[in-house]
Amino acid sequence: TVGDYTIRPNADGTCTFAMSFGVSQDSVTELPLIRRITIGTLACDVIMVAVLFLLSQFGIGKFELSRILLGTVCGTLVAVLNFTILCLTVQSAVEIESKRKMKARFQLSYNVRMLLQAGWVVVCFLVKPIHFVAGAAPILFPNFVIYYLQFTGKLIPKEERSTVTAEDAVPKTDTSET
Repeated sequence: TVGDYTIRPNADGTCTFAMSFGVSQDSVTELPLIRRITIGTLACDVIMVAVLFLLSQFGIGKFELSRILLGTVCGTLVAVLNFTILCLTVQSAVEIESKRKMKARFQLSYNVRMLLQAGWVVVCFLVKPIHFVAGAAPILFPNFVIYYLQFTGKLIPKEERSTVTAEDAVPKTDTSET
């Protein structure tokens, strides 16, 4: 082991190179959620592009496909990156013993993510080849997707849900007289 990487010799004379990126193995459990949020965000992108097209047909705005696609793709990347950073922060903060250090980790992550989003919105406004609405709106789409998944009961897959019933959650009290 050297630094953040490991080199192991194999039986056939080759070596295996493994690198650590500071992400625990448990973070892999977040991938299905990130995938669902990404797919939902892409679905919202399609709806947004369709709405922008329809609005342009009624004389509201100008439908410039290249600007809209550039804004949509980049905005979606920022939104998914933001959600991924949130997932990784939560995953790593669970391992922190001190509440003060945990709170500091969450606060730093929150500030970085807000700066990322605010910076992207400013870029959308200042850079003319990017459609402002198509670039800024995808930042909101992960929230819409989460609300939709919660409403439909699909946020957490059935196999991951707790099997605790309401009766199990109520503490039992001893009513016998002694």
